[in-house]
Amino acid sequence: MIFTLARALTYSTLFIGFLLVFLPDRILARTGVTPPPAIGRWQIAGLMAGAAGAALAIACILTIVFAGKGTPAPFDPPRQLVVRGPYRFVRNPMYVGAAFALAGAASFYQSPALLGYAGLFLFVMWLFVVLYEEPALRQTFDGDYEEYCRQVGRWWPRRAVSPKTRG
Repeated sequence: MIFTLARALTYSTLFIGFLLVFLPDRILARTGVTPPPAIGRWQIAGLMAGAAGAALAIACILTIVFAGKGTPAPFDPPRQLVVRGPYRFVRNPMYVGAAFALAGAASFYQSPALLGYAGLFLFVMWLFVVLYEEPALRQTFDGDYEEYCRQVGRWWPRRAVSPKTRG
């Protein structure tokens, strides 16, 4: 388990470092955006969104390691279908958390370019999920993954419908 955690932390650090720190920093530098001179409501909102997104992403990584016995990396995936923790609510909470962190940074710096990057990030992750991740999970976990898809939304939580309230 320690080796799996070390692998997951290594892969996640590379992913986060490149996509969520290095590239946004390059975008801010190219567009001439600098840290704001004072902390206002946009910065506070950005800090809260960024912290919430980061916490969600970290919870996802740990859930994949301990419940899935694997890592978030596509080349070293979980050995068990992960339907616990944040994955009870949406099927892709790690990408949602990363997008919240990016949107929080965009709010903090009041950067339309960074907000555009957050949108591009979500679009690329959507393509990855639809074209690679979901087919791979269907092949690996068969009917269990199909049932999970029926119960849990890809990006948004589904409202539970109790048997008593159905038509």
